[in-house]
Amino acid sequence: MLRRLFLLGLLLCVTVASVIGLTAAGAKADIIAESVVYEIEGQPYEGYFALNTGFGDQQPVVLLVHDWDGIDEYEQRRVQMLAERGYAAFAVDLYGQGVRPTTTEEAQAQSGKLYGDRVAMRQRLFAGLAQAQGMAGVDPEKVVAIGYCFGGASVLEFARAGADLDGFVSFHGGLETPEGQDYSAVTGSLLILHGSDDPVAPMTQVAALADQLNTAGVDYDMEVYGGARHAFTVWTADRESSRYNAKADIQSWNALMTFLEKSLS
Repeated sequence: MLRRLFLLGLLLCVTVASVIGLTAAGAKADIIAESVVYEIEGQPYEGYFALNTGFGDQQPVVLLVHDWDGIDEYEQRRVQMLAERGYAAFAVDLYGQGVRPTTTEEAQAQSGKLYGDRVAMRQRLFAGLAQAQGMAGVDPEKVVAIGYCFGGASVLEFARAGADLDGFVSFHGGLETPEGQDYSAVTGSLLILHGSDDPVAPMTQVAALADQLNTAGVDYDMEVYGGARHAFTVWTADRESSRYNAKADIQSWNALMTFLEKSLS
C-alpha cells in the first residue's frame, strides 16, 4: 500500500509539472535555453536563460532567483516554463559559478553568507538584472523578479533596495525585514504567495509584512494557501515529498501568470 501511494504521489507531481507548463506544440518548438556565464567584480557567475523566438525580439523579462541550493534542474525547468508562455526568463546566480550546494549544511552556509551580507546580495541581484537586460531578444524596460524560498526573500530585498522593476513575486519566501530596512523605496507591485502552515515564515510574519506594506503605501496582493507548507511548489525528488502541494502549486503558478500579464502588458 505504501509503495502504491508513493508511486501515485510521484505520478501526480510529474503530471502537475507537465500541466502548468503546457503550451501549444508550435510555441515550444522555438525555445532556446542556455547557461550564461557572466562576471561580478572579476568572479564568474553562471545563470540560465530561455526564451521562445516565436514571440518576437522584444520580450518582457522575468528574473528568477533560485532557492537556497542554487540553480539546478528545478529552476531551469521554471525558466523554460516561463519561456513557453512568451517571457524571456533568466535565472540569476547569487552564489557563483560551480557553487551548487548538495547538502542542507552547505545550503545553509551559502544562503547564510548573503543573509548576513545584504550589500553583497543586492550587488549580485543588480548584476544579474543587468545581464538579463542585455540579452538578445528582450525588452529591458519590462521586468518582473520572482523567487522561491531563499529566492523569495532575496526578491523582497531587491524590492526594498529600490530596484526599478514592474513587480516582485515571492513564492514561500522568507518574509522578515532586516533591522533598519523598510519598504519606502519600492517602485513596483508585490505579490506574496505563501502557505498557511509554513514553519519557516509563519503567519505572524505574513501579518507583520502586510502591516509594513500598508504603512509604506505599497501596491501589493497576498495569496495564502490553506495547509500548504514551506517549499510547497518544489516537486523535485530530493526534497521532502510531504512539502509538495499540487493544488497550491497550480494556484500560485496561475496567480503568477495573471500578475505577469497585468504587470508586463
